[in-house]
Amino acid sequence: ARVAAEAAGAAALEELSETLRRARETGRLVLDLPLDAIAADHLTRDRLPAEDEDMAALRESVRAHGQRAPIEVTPLAGALPYGLISGWRRLMALKALHAETGEARFATVQALVRKPETAADAYVAMVEENEIRVGLSQYERARVAALGAARGVFPDEEAALRALFGAASRPKRSRIRAFLEIWRALDGILRFPAHLPERLGLRLVEALRAGQGPRIVAALEAADPATPEAELAVLGAALARPAAPPPAPVDLAPGVTLETRLSGRTLTLRLRGRGVTPELAAEVRARLDGLLP
Repeated sequence: ARVAAEAAGAAALEELSETLRRARETGRLVLDLPLDAIAADHLTRDRLPAEDEDMAALRESVRAHGQRAPIEVTPLAGALPYGLISGWRRLMALKALHAETGEARFATVQALVRKPETAADAYVAMVEENEIRVGLSQYERARVAALGAARGVFPDEEAALRALFGAASRPKRSRIRAFLEIWRALDGILRFPAHLPERLGLRLVEALRAGQGPRIVAALEAADPATPEAELAVLGAALARPAAPPPAPVDLAPGVTLETRLSGRTLTLRLRGRGVTPELAAEVRARLDGLLP
């Protein structure tokens, strides 16, 4: 009887150990991990860092009630054992509270260990978690798609949009695609791009396409806005101004008229008229080739 009981106990312990192992490997077991064991920059974050009311409220909630929902991490082979997938704001709140108070209860973070098959899967998990919890701004959606493509996680920006926002409607993806133009033209210029409303953003896209980018950049740099509200006011005023008319066409030669248009960093030169021939096209191309280094 004793042998049978010991065998049954060993079998039960082995089964429990196997169950815990499977739960951990499949991301169903919550672990307490040291804050400094997690690489917060493992992925390009979809959320832009900001100290706003929501972040302050989250920090006070964690102070009063502790961490309510686990973050998601993935095992790494580098200097730190884990890389952050989702839960950046919760991790930052705990780090801030631990730095402020030194309390041991803020020194660890509850985490689920995930093992995405590819880097693209990790990005999708990050975006989906933030979309469900708070919702990303259109600029943040465009930014993570652009950076994911730039880092080779996705073949190109279009593939990134389809992978990250596959559940979104086609019109919604089209609006995110439009915000890519804002990211290309004004990344580093806008101080509070996550606060840019969709309607104002789409107006801004139209202005950029019309070649008003340099004027808008100049307005932002001159105003030097210190708050999201101030930046939105600068953009609203800049977009309310009528666009400068394009240069008038110039007659280069009998039957040849030159039209010039500058849109952002794209210069368009258009030759029109009966004097435009294949021979003229070849000569213009040869002269342009000679102008460029």
